[in-house]
Amino acid sequence: MKKGINIWSFPAGMSIEECIALAKDAGFDGIELSLNETGALSMESSAQEVRALRQFAGDTGIELSSLASGLYWDYPPTSENGQIRGKAFDIAKKQLEFAAELGVDTVLIVPGAVGVDFIPNAPVVPYDRAYDNALSFFADLAKEAEAHKVSIGIENVWNKFLLSPLEMRGFIDQIGSEFVGSYFDVGNVVYAGYPEHWISILNKRIKKVHFKDYRRQAGGLHGFVDLLAGDVDYPAVIRALEAIGYDDYVSAEMIPPYAHHTKQIVYNTSASMDAILGRTVR
Repeated sequence: MKKGINIWSFPAGMSIEECIALAKDAGFDGIELSLNETGALSMESSAQEVRALRQFAGDTGIELSSLASGLYWDYPPTSENGQIRGKAFDIAKKQLEFAAELGVDTVLIVPGAVGVDFIPNAPVVPYDRAYDNALSFFADLAKEAEAHKVSIGIENVWNKFLLSPLEMRGFIDQIGSEFVGSYFDVGNVVYAGYPEHWISILNKRIKKVHFKDYRRQAGGLHGFVDLLAGDVDYPAVIRALEAIGYDDYVSAEMIPPYAHHTKQIVYNTSASMDAILGRTVR
């Protein structure tokens, strides 16, 4: 398996180029970038600007592993508002387009939400309507993914939606495209389940993997902690990934950031991942 890190793990205010250089220095094989609404890699970017980031990463000697986006919290595919779903579809099309320009094979998409406790005044969508809206969205988006030869990874998040591995498996299978699968986040299921169970059930549907850790006793968003400091049974997770033949990127998504010496979280995470993956610890 290859060792990656998501760009959300880096100190606020760092440029994409600075994040790429830091990831390389910390010993990562790859870095996952994010599509934003504005900025250096955004809905406003040109194909030339995107290709320049690919060139920079190549010159730095690090891979671009995948392309995420946090925009779906504002524009959820589950929304009952057709204009919001339309905006989400435009974002997803741009994400797929830019992924192809960056040379990455997978995009991370949050499938929407029934409800979100950590977003004030987030609308609550009836579960069956959320399911139907998201299913229609991804069935249509699969055609775009196939055209770009870039896979969609649906992430399991704290959205009160697709709450079990059986439901996630069934949702993906209903879409019925080899270009639509799971972007499995290990830490996000610990509050209510066991990541190794999800891995064995989702199996070959898993396109990419996020590493996080979570301490159940802390609860809420405060439960997210450094890798190896929480309740994720990482030896069991690695065994489960190996059992399904997964050999792609496992990318750390570290929250919350450190209050001081903020770059240190990148180096600490790299060392923890070396231990988890059985590499020589830095």
